[in-house]
Amino acid sequence: MLVGRWMTPNPKTISPDVSVAEATERMQRERVRRYPVVDGEGCLIGIVSLDDLLRASPSVATALNVWEISYLLSQVRIRDVMVKKVITVTEEVPLEDAAKIMLDRRIGGLPVVRGDQIVGIITESDIFRIFAQILGALEPGIRVSVLAPYFKGSLAQICTAITQAGGLITAINAFPGDDPSNWGAHLKVSEISRDDLLAVLEPLVIKIIDLRER
Repeated sequence: MLVGRWMTPNPKTISPDVSVAEATERMQRERVRRYPVVDGEGCLIGIVSLDDLLRASPSVATALNVWEISYLLSQVRIRDVMVKKVITVTEEVPLEDAAKIMLDRRIGGLPVVRGDQIVGIITESDIFRIFAQILGALEPGIRVSVLAPYFKGSLAQICTAITQAGGLITAINAFPGDDPSNWGAHLKVSEISRDDLLAVLEPLVIKIIDLRER
């Protein structure tokens, strides 16, 4: 899976000349947490997050009155608070690499660029949505987690048995087992009853870890 398939294309951007006050109001109105900052030619020159804007705002302990605070925030520009050294990815970067960058750098989003032009953004919210889709959380059916013996063809055997019983596998994800002799899998299956699915799986697996309809 590549970033280009899952990114939000044509993201909302902001000019470096916009005031912090205006940017904060716009961010709240548009329900976003970060803006790529672009110049007049659409080239990426920075990124600003809601946290950056909040850090630029006077604290509640300030002696300034509300009018003075409003005036101050109207004078500070995005160029004064934005992050200038922006970490970016391209559309061809594997999704797991983008997720690792966000984890390692502790950032919530990555602009996606084509040359010096921004074409999208991939955020932690996108990663959560993708995770839910991969696990089949958005589809109705039976979610089952199993521990199975490790040998070539084990997965194919399980999938074939479910299919032959009339089940439709809508998601499957493997995970390490307890030791090298076994492996685990999460499956989302529809068009089969709970009892029939159990009857299919029990002869083929070591243990059914969890099974629930959702």
